[in-house]
Amino acid sequence: MSSLLLRAGHIYSPEDPFATAILVVDGDVAWIGDEGGADVHAADMDAVVHLHGALVTPAFVDAHVHTTSTGLTLTGLDLTGTSSMIDCLHALRSFTAPGSVILGHGWDESTWPDGRVPTTAEIDAAVGDMPVYVTRIDVHSALVSSALRRMRPDAVMMRGWDPTGPVSREAHHALRDAALGMVSADHRSHAQQMALGVAASRGIASVHENGGPSISSRDDFLEVLNLGADPQYPEVIGYWGRLHGQDEAAALGARGAAGDLFVDGSLGSHTACLLDPYADQRESRGTAYLDADDVAEHIVASTEAGQQGGFHVIGDGATQIVADGFSLARRRIGADRLRAARHRLEHLEMPSSDHLRFFSDIGVVASVQPAFDAAWGGPSGMYSQRLGVTRAQTLNPFAHMTSTGVVLAFGSDAPVTPLDPWGSVRAAAWHHTVDHRISVRSAFAAHTRGGRRAARDEAREPGVLMRGAPATYAIWAPGPLAVQAPDGRVAAWSTDPRSGTPPLPDLQGSQPVCWRTVRAGAVIFDSGDLDGGATVSGP
Repeated sequence: MSSLLLRAGHIYSPEDPFATAILVVDGDVAWIGDEGGADVHAADMDAVVHLHGALVTPAFVDAHVHTTSTGLTLTGLDLTGTSSMIDCLHALRSFTAPGSVILGHGWDESTWPDGRVPTTAEIDAAVGDMPVYVTRIDVHSALVSSALRRMRPDAVMMRGWDPTGPVSREAHHALRDAALGMVSADHRSHAQQMALGVAASRGIASVHENGGPSISSRDDFLEVLNLGADPQYPEVIGYWGRLHGQDEAAALGARGAAGDLFVDGSLGSHTACLLDPYADQRESRGTAYLDADDVAEHIVASTEAGQQGGFHVIGDGATQIVADGFSLARRRIGADRLRAARHRLEHLEMPSSDHLRFFSDIGVVASVQPAFDAAWGGPSGMYSQRLGVTRAQTLNPFAHMTSTGVVLAFGSDAPVTPLDPWGSVRAAAWHHTVDHRISVRSAFAAHTRGGRRAARDEAREPGVLMRGAPATYAIWAPGPLAVQAPDGRVAAWSTDPRSGTPPLPDLQGSQPVCWRTVRAGAVIFDSGDLDGGATVSGP
């Protein structure tokens, strides 16, 4: 039996809002309390760590990631900071690829002065006869070179093909497969390890891998799941997004045929399915990849298989398709069975009030990304460019989701937005649209407990620090703590210390710094700062 006492800090726990110490025995939380209790336990401990004011919280869950793509972005060409088409071409020209293909990510023409993207000829002039695959920030379209196009001549007949500009839809998927097929096994493994290592360094102890045949290979998916089974990395919970793919999901060890099973595309690439046309592309309402019958059959099959089903859904047109499909499924198997299955919707950016009430009634979890609003919201952001200011203000209504009883689980969709859970909490609390804001405490719960509930995992890992729960936590460097009320809709009494509401880092100050991340008692990240600033002792 091993025992560890952390003391003289701040413990974020529902058991005691003023707790300063936590005892871990054999990887589980055994006690939470104050310094008086810590004095009683200290003499019998294998180790005692003095926190010197550091904060201990439940570790984060990132409910939507693409691990290999995130790692390849970290090791590839980063275009997220490019300010123009010329800047993008300069970055391509200057980049030295580690292999036989240039992989990059993050360009966003909506932030460039003229909004023009490089043509294939301009890319060829910058890199020569080199395969190039660089994704837009939303990963729903990509710039590719002639050398890569020649590797998939059949793509010219696919939907989404453009001979000179970005490719999307099926053509994009085909060219991505060609590009990723050139990545060596060692490079891919290194990318996966790097991505999970970065997650751990941000206080994340569990990620939900969203794979599928239009995103990654089966081998890639299995490699990521196997890596997550290693206790030195964050846990990986997998979803395999294939229509009617319940048997395949079970064979792969996925929680279900869910995740990025696309009902539509993205707003940035004009492929999200809308009820009304785009403001900046009046002839288009985007693309629907599935219909209501597809949705219903998939959800019924998932429910009967005891699996979670789910879909990628962004536009209001796609949301209506999903709602119609779930309505058909409810008629066939009943609301109780749907609620018990706890199906998932990824992104869900444009739901109406009626949609939210319906999804709440059938127990659907909304796996959402607050960083999307931080990146693209506001009167001059990409949402407003694509939809107009008025429609853009309806997106990502987190407060309304919460008030209607929809379970929220926060994620990053990395590499679309970075692995940055505190940034997601901040984005939800300071949403561009004031009426959509939720409290920091609610946002933190969505990024911890919400992720556990989204995976139907709360019985094993509740996502809170309490006696009997696995000791899955993060330690944050000492800094200002507060109960934050971004606007007047949060009751004033809750910010008073006498209310007993436990505080969290002041997110209007500097970014919280992770000192250590622990998964069920095993350290998966350690910055070294905790030992340098604390006293560790044994019997």
